[in-house]
Amino acid sequence: MEKLTELYNKWHGSMPESAVRLAGAGSNRQYYRFTAEDGSTVIGVVGTSRDENHAFVYLAQHFEQRQLPVPQVLAVSDDGLRYLQTDLGSVSLFDAVRGGREAGGRYNLEEQELLKRTIRQLPNIQIRGARGLDWQNCYPQPEFDEDSVLFDLNYFKYCFLKPSGLDFHELKLEANFRLMAKDLTSEQVDSFLYRDFQARNVMLDAEGNPYFIDFQGGRKGPYYYDLASFLWQASARYSNKLRRELVSEYYEALKQYTEVPSVRHFVTRLSLFVLFRTLQVLGTYGFRGYFERKKHFIESIPPAMDNLRELLKMGEDVFPYPYMMDMLRRLTELPQYAHIEQPAASRADGYKTADSNVYVAHPQDGPATFSKYDGKGPLRVRVFSFSYRKGIPEDTSGNGGGYVFDCRSTHNPGRYEPYKKLTGLDEPVIRFLEDDGEILTFLESVYKLADAHVQRYIDRGFTDLMFSFGCTGGQHRSVYSAQHLAEHIHSKFGIEVHVCHREQGIEQTLPSTSKD
Repeated sequence: MEKLTELYNKWHGSMPESAVRLAGAGSNRQYYRFTAEDGSTVIGVVGTSRDENHAFVYLAQHFEQRQLPVPQVLAVSDDGLRYLQTDLGSVSLFDAVRGGREAGGRYNLEEQELLKRTIRQLPNIQIRGARGLDWQNCYPQPEFDEDSVLFDLNYFKYCFLKPSGLDFHELKLEANFRLMAKDLTSEQVDSFLYRDFQARNVMLDAEGNPYFIDFQGGRKGPYYYDLASFLWQASARYSNKLRRELVSEYYEALKQYTEVPSVRHFVTRLSLFVLFRTLQVLGTYGFRGYFERKKHFIESIPPAMDNLRELLKMGEDVFPYPYMMDMLRRLTELPQYAHIEQPAASRADGYKTADSNVYVAHPQDGPATFSKYDGKGPLRVRVFSFSYRKGIPEDTSGNGGGYVFDCRSTHNPGRYEPYKKLTGLDEPVIRFLEDDGEILTFLESVYKLADAHVQRYIDRGFTDLMFSFGCTGGQHRSVYSAQHLAEHIHSKFGIEVHVCHREQGIEQTLPSTSKD
């Protein structure tokens, strides 16, 4: 610390007002925040490896020349063990998306946008950052190769697979490991492999723009690795839908920097790296959890095993390593790794989550505004049948009445004596209307309109929607239509639907089947 302060004094020309040690470093390096009299701050770093520090300093200076979003190195000690860098603040992407992570993957729209913004910047550092880079400055090795792959696969074997107690044929597994290592390194790509691309290593400025740190372990290698590392991090629990969206964002961004393979080839190659990365992290979890007894790593094993189960469903067409695939399948079936279904966690911060932004505006329009009724949920639908002679049903919710459909254009069973005392709930009337067919054509259009409206109200978290069907007497066609729309909505969306056949004095509530 004393020598680091001396470096600061030499660079700044005066001693700092304060020096606070920062927590959370992922390696043996120590981080300090120095504050000057005017309130400006810089980060001081003390490392134990001169080579590792040299790799960071070289890469940071190279990336700065390429105008990439990284910290600027301000000063380096003569022995290479200490350096100063610009302070990128205290908010990491890991902190910013904490709510969604702790809620088991229920990320809100703001968090999803931060993830997309970050993943769009990844090809920037991978492709532009690789141009003109001297790979011999990378630490601990300049390139991703078969030896490094085999090292990680054997790390998985000795630190996770063997402690699991699963019986396996070591020579057959080793043969499949070598095939996998050859496949992983079969494509030569001049890109920068970040190696430790994770949310903790992304800092956010006041506008939410990402800046990259801790890239000193990077080397030349395939860009698939970092994408797999980021999106299949077990503790993040990204949904499959969100993963697909983020992969698509990355693929489109990658096109701006280099020629890209076909989507099919890209997805197949990415899947191979996802499997490799999953085995790699299981090796780490095994060592840190089983041998060092660190609780966090033991708790990370179940979601990682769930990732592995999903990958195994892709089969040997994607992963042509029959013995390894069979061994991994048996591994996931061991009692200690049985999948435990957990209820969806609510967000502790109270924010609602949604799969997509309800309104996607043109960039020139700016962000959309939202109603004070947004996010109140859950939605309850009310469906009425009525007679036009007695007027349209009153809307007691205060929302203005919703939809009113006139059924009088369809064939009226009330004109025939056998049906005069029956209603649209009775089998003879139902048979008459459906055999005639006009009511079915009428409802086809109603269903399409209602489905879109109900889905939008669910997305926005609205609480009330009203549909009304009128006919001459409110007895046959309107009753049939109201009842069938209510049952259709309840069956499709699982929400609460209240039905009121006003002129018949009949009311019914179809209860919500949703677990939310």
